[in-house]
Amino acid sequence: MLWPMEPKQLTVVGGGLAGCEAAYQAAGLGVEVLLIEMKPLEFSPAHRSPKLAELVCSNSLRAESLENAVGLLKEELRRMNSLIMKAAEATRVPAGGALAVDREAFSAMITKELEKNPKVKIQRKLVESIPQGDPVVIATGPLTAGGLARELSSLAGGEDLYFYDAIAPIVAGETVDMSQCFRGSRYGKGGEDYINCPMDQEQYLAFVEELLKAEKVPPRDFEREILFGGCMPIEAMAQKGLQTLAFGPMKPVGLVDPRTGKQPYAVVQLRQEDRFGDLYNMVGFQTKLTHTEQLRVFRMIPGLANARFHRLGSLHRNSYINAPRLLLPTLQTKERPGLFIAGQLSGVEGYVESTAMGLLAGLNGARRALGAPPLVPPETTAVGALVHYLTQASPRNFQPMNVNYGLFPPLRARVPKKERRAALARRALGDLENWVNSW
Repeated sequence: MLWPMEPKQLTVVGGGLAGCEAAYQAAGLGVEVLLIEMKPLEFSPAHRSPKLAELVCSNSLRAESLENAVGLLKEELRRMNSLIMKAAEATRVPAGGALAVDREAFSAMITKELEKNPKVKIQRKLVESIPQGDPVVIATGPLTAGGLARELSSLAGGEDLYFYDAIAPIVAGETVDMSQCFRGSRYGKGGEDYINCPMDQEQYLAFVEELLKAEKVPPRDFEREILFGGCMPIEAMAQKGLQTLAFGPMKPVGLVDPRTGKQPYAVVQLRQEDRFGDLYNMVGFQTKLTHTEQLRVFRMIPGLANARFHRLGSLHRNSYINAPRLLLPTLQTKERPGLFIAGQLSGVEGYVESTAMGLLAGLNGARRALGAPPLVPPETTAVGALVHYLTQASPRNFQPMNVNYGLFPPLRARVPKKERRAALARRALGDLENWVNSW
């Protein structure tokens, strides 16, 4: 394809999923990319690997089915040649109806792909201010801090938007006492992908009591505590009522203990974290308890009395911009068209959603470098529905959002409720194909 002008270099700041996807897409259009990542010179409170595209909160990219909007978003990304989706498929591990990956292999593959790409130069340094070039993609993620965070706050009119995000512990699989647990997925879907730690009523009530009494890590004095519902700490959920966990992350529905032939009163699920089954994530157990209290309380769970924790849970501050006030549907900032915001920093929540914003920012950053008009995805697609939310939501009460079918415009034809999601998915993929073919 002939472009209007000789391409300028695109600078991408941040080597997470969004930044890596942005760099890959831009390089695919023939644009030279400078990808800047601060690791290993400096690490955020949640990161520990020098590799690019490090997964922190979970190894799960969530549901695969098109009945779930995130499943549709993943399919759209596949059809747009997403590097993140290629790596996920190549490094996936069993997880029932979800797409989960071996985290080390996933990051290693993405790092290798970008390191060998002749159009991508990776520079390891800390960026303290927004680069002055044009175009620039900022994809520094929800833990953006320091001078860069202050500049973004200034760009936002002095606003300081953030919420708290909690990470779940990871258990060494060999230390789980399987005599007290059983393998299986809900309703038998997905084989034996999860380890289930069952509780009777007495065990459950004792566990919740200790969870509520346990010491928590306090927020710093100058920060208000704002918890995003999708990653609410387990102890914060327990405070809502004695049975909240039994109807939430510890619900036993669809699980039968083969030793008793009955459904447990409550259950803690452990999801495989790596390809070889060495590590397991405590599903839904993101927490802000102190490390000492985590060891005390979580070892009350049947099967975990002698568990070795590869990583304990933690709490960290996540930053995001007021997207409706600052962004165009192209992910360009209104005040500076050569500046794009991608990933969770843009106001989406979740790895897949961050990847989608990285992909769009990378394409549009590259097109700006080539002198071509930017792209706006159809609102009827999953990526377009997310962009529409970011740019059209109320700026007064803006909060991060996962993709969901509630963001999609209604179907024109009347469809039975049970068929609505399938119809929305068909429409989305059809409109996506027409949009991609129009580039």
